[in-house]
This record gives sequence, structure tokens and C-alpha cells, in this order.
Amino acid sequence: MAGRRTNLALLVLLAAALATGGLAYGIGTEWSRWAAIAHGVAGLGIVVLTPWKSVIARRGLRRRRPGSWASISLAVALGLALVAGMAHSTGLLRSAAGVTAMQIHVGAALTSIPFALWHLFARPVRPHRTDFSRRALLRGAALGAASFAAYGALSGLVWVTRLPGRARRFTGSYETGSFRPDAMPVTQWLNDSVPEVDGASWVLSIRQNGREVRRLSLDDLDQQRERVRATIDCTGGWFATQVWEGVRLDALLGRDLQGRSIEVRSATGYARRYPARDASMLWLATRVGDAPLSPGHGYPARLVAPGRRGFWWVKWVASIEVTDAPWWLQPPFPLT
Repeated sequence: MAGRRTNLALLVLLAAALATGGLAYGIGTEWSRWAAIAHGVAGLGIVVLTPWKSVIARRGLRRRRPGSWASISLAVALGLALVAGMAHSTGLLRSAAGVTAMQIHVGAALTSIPFALWHLFARPVRPHRTDFSRRALLRGAALGAASFAAYGALSGLVWVTRLPGRARRFTGSYETGSFRPDAMPVTQWLNDSVPEVDGASWVLSIRQNGREVRRLSLDDLDQQRERVRATIDCTGGWFATQVWEGVRLDALLGRDLQGRSIEVRSATGYARRYPARDASMLWLATRVGDAPLSPGHGYPARLVAPGRRGFWWVKWVASIEVTDAPWWLQPPFPLT
């Protein structure tokens, strides 16, 4: 395959891998399965093109052009992302030194983005009319078939050899601590840390468009709680099914509070916004597994959001606010 076409194919596969990876990372429903498969196919397509790209890379390094360090950094980041992704998907390495293979995979992929953008603008790959010729399309189809074949071969190998990867959930996560809350990992988003919250003095602030309308204590919540079985699926690569006890948000907020969205805010400042129509599918939990929440799992109260990834399950909830702002007016992933 010619060098220019190889680079163009890699550009397409990189864009596909990032897009499908973002979808797989953020979706907690069955649709995540198809995004994860597409992500795996795109990633293995990059592996398939490695022999051709290595020839181009060696030729480029011999020229000693300015900016070679950035190209090398891109290659290292992508290589690390691919290795960590396959380690996680097969289950051969799930974590090391307290860091999961999924976290390494995502971190390396995000690190590669600025280097990829630099490479794109410093050494652009311009499409030609011949890229859409019958021969070029057949080559593209052959690359796609090889990528699917590689994905199928790797999946078959995992299944036949009974590697841990065969037990993954449709999101790619591994079961950890189901029905054993004390064995469930303690994780939080980026720079959050476990706060010290005094349950005896804790109050939940219920708000409407910036105005506080009600304050509730733990005792108030416990009088209304119900049980719900739900699975938390963390973007760190694990999931756990637990029996939670809490108050459904539509019952908690009542009919008097109306708006387009519901913002749930943590004592740490972390917050996520949800469509108001989803209030009946969200719970504010105070207990799990017949015991109060532990500090690491969100004591005194955390959100339970079935069908959503773990970063939607806000911990250490301090306030719930009904607002007129649209729920989607927020980053798809929290920034801090």
C-alpha cells in the first residue's frame, strides 16, 4: 500500500477509534456493545496497517526532519493505547500498581490527540480524486475485512482459551464486588477525593432555579426509602450489581417542582444534569447491601442511575436542583 494511502487510512481509523471509543466509554446501555465492537475493529485495523506504516516511519526517521519527536511520541502513545486495550479486553492484565489497563488505554489515547493534530497539520495527508477509485475502494474493503477478521480471531482466541475477557459485560467491564459492597472498588472522577461528611448534621438542599425550597435530613430520607437492584458500570473497567435503598427522585421532588432538567451536586462540587423526564428512573440512595453507604461509596447519600456509566452516579450529594436549563448543556464527560 502506498505511503500516502497508508497515512490516509490510518487517519480514518484513528478518527473512528476515537469516536467509537468515546461512545463506548459514555454509553451504559446495550448500544455500548456495538460501539465497543466498532472500537475494537478500528483499533485492530491500525495494527493491521503497522507493517506498512513502519516502513514509512523508518524512511522518515532517516531524513531527520524537524518535529520527529512529536511523531515518535504519537507512535508511543498509540502503541501503549493498543497494548493496554488488548490487555484489558483479553483480561491478561486488568491492573498494575493501582492503575487499571482501561485507565492506561484511555489516558494514552487522550495523550495521543494533540500529537495526532500536530501531525495532521504539520504533515497533512490530502485526499486525491483517485482515493475514491474502484481500486482504492476495493483496497479499503480489504482493509475493513482484515480488521473484522482480526477482531473475530482475537475474540475467538479469548473464548477458546477461556481467558478472563470472555466474562466481560457488554461495556467491556469486569464484575467486581457484586452483592458485596465492601468488595466494590472505591473510585471517583479525576481530582475528587473522599470528603468527611457528618451524617448527623448533613442536610440535602432541594432547590428550584437557584432558590432553596426544602431541606431534608437523613432521617427524612430514610422514612421514604425503597429497594432497587441496579448495576454500576465504572469507566475504569469494572461493574457491580447491588441492592440499593433510597428515594426515587420524582417522589423526592414532588409535582410542585417543574423544569427541564435536574442537577445533582456533590459536596466536592462535582455535578451532573439529567433530563427531568428521567426523575422516575433515578434514586437518591442512603444504603447498600442492608447497611449505610461507606464514605468511599458516597456516604451519606449518592445517586443511583441505572443504565448510565459510573460518572453519572454522583456521590456525597449535597443538593438537587430543578432548573430550566436543558440537560445536555454540559460537557459529555465531566471536566474535573
